[in-house]
Amino acid sequence: MTRRRASGEDSIYRDGDRWRGAVSLGYDERGNRVRKKVSGRTRAEVVEKLRRLRQQVDSGVITDDKLTVQDFLDRWLTVNLPGSVAEATEDSYADTVRLHLVPALGRKQLAKLTVADLDKLWKAKRDAGYSSNSVRIMRTVLRRALGQAEREGIVTRNVARLSTPQRIRSRPGRALTVDQARRLLDAAAGYRFEAAVVLALTYGLRRGEVLGLHWSALDWKAATLAVTHSVRRIKDRDTSSDRRTRLMVGELKTPKSRRTLALTPEMVAMFRQHRIRQAEAQMAAGTRWQDYGLIFSSEIGTPMDPENFSRSFSRLCQRAGLGPLASARAAPLGRLADAGPGHAAARGLRGAGACQYRHHQGRIRPPARR
Repeated sequence: MTRRRASGEDSIYRDGDRWRGAVSLGYDERGNRVRKKVSGRTRAEVVEKLRRLRQQVDSGVITDDKLTVQDFLDRWLTVNLPGSVAEATEDSYADTVRLHLVPALGRKQLAKLTVADLDKLWKAKRDAGYSSNSVRIMRTVLRRALGQAEREGIVTRNVARLSTPQRIRSRPGRALTVDQARRLLDAAAGYRFEAAVVLALTYGLRRGEVLGLHWSALDWKAATLAVTHSVRRIKDRDTSSDRRTRLMVGELKTPKSRRTLALTPEMVAMFRQHRIRQAEAQMAAGTRWQDYGLIFSSEIGTPMDPENFSRSFSRLCQRAGLGPLASARAAPLGRLADAGPGHAAARGLRGAGACQYRHHQGRIRPPARR
C-alpha cells in the first residue's frame, strides 16, 4: 500500500526499482509550473535530498545540476555584462571567456565547479607560458561572472574568489638615456606629430591618451592640458555594418586616469604651430574634413588609429637608431627635464610639481656620474 505523504512533505513516488521526488519551484515567465526532481535507491534517501532541496528553496538558493559553465557564461556575456562595463572591456571579457574559460571549463556543471578545478587551471595556464597578469585577468573575469551566479542563487559560493590569486611581479620600466632622448627628439623635429612625441615622452601618456586629446581641453592662458579621453579600437556592434571593428573616442575610465598637465611656454608655442599646420591640412582636405576637435587627428580630421600611430612612431624610432625601442605602446616614457638643451620644449620642467607622469612606464636616465 502506498504510504500517505506527511504534512509538509513533497511529492515522493516509486519508479521501478528507484524512488523519486519533486519540489515545486513556482512558475516560469510563461505560467508553466517549474519542478526540480531528485532520485535515490531508498525512500529515506529521497526524503533527505528533498529536505536539503527544500532548505535551498526557502533560502532562495537553487542549484541547477544541468547548467554548464559554458551555458552560464554565454548568458552572462549577452544578458548581464552589457551596460555594466565599457564596450572595450566587454570585448576583452568575451575574448577571455572564448579563448580560455570555455575550452577548459565549459562542459563542467556550474554547481559542481570547485576551487581545486580553478587552481589546476591557473597552474596549467602558467605552465603553458601565460604570464601571471594574463592568469589574473582570467580569474577576474570568472570571479565577476560567478558573482552574478551567486547573487541569483545558482551557486552557493563564488569558487573563483576563493581560488588562489596570482602574484604579479612588476617589470622594470624601459628607459632612454639622455643621448637617446635627444636623438629621438631630433628625429621628430618637423614631424607631423612632433608635439605628440614630446608629450608622450615628457608626461608618460599612452598612445590612446595622446590621440584622444581635444583642443577644448587646452587652456592657452593657464598653459594646461586636460587628459580626459582616449582613442581605442572596439568591436563594431552595428549589425548593418560590414566592419568588424571601429574607432571610438571615449572618456577615460577612472578619475585617477583623468588629469591635468602643466605646459611650459615652449610647449604652448609648439601647440600653436601644430594648430596652424592642422588648419592648413583642413583647407587641403576641403569638404572631406570631419571636425572631431582632436589635437592629433588623421589627415581629414577623424580619430587616428592607434596601430597606425604605432607604426609611424616605430619608423621614427628606427630613423633615430633606437632599434628595439620602436614601439609606441612600450615606448620609454617620462620626464625630459634632464635631457638638457636637446629640445626647447623640455626645458623648464625640472621641479615642475604640477606635471603628472607615470613612473612605471619608464623614464629617461640622467648621464652616469664620472
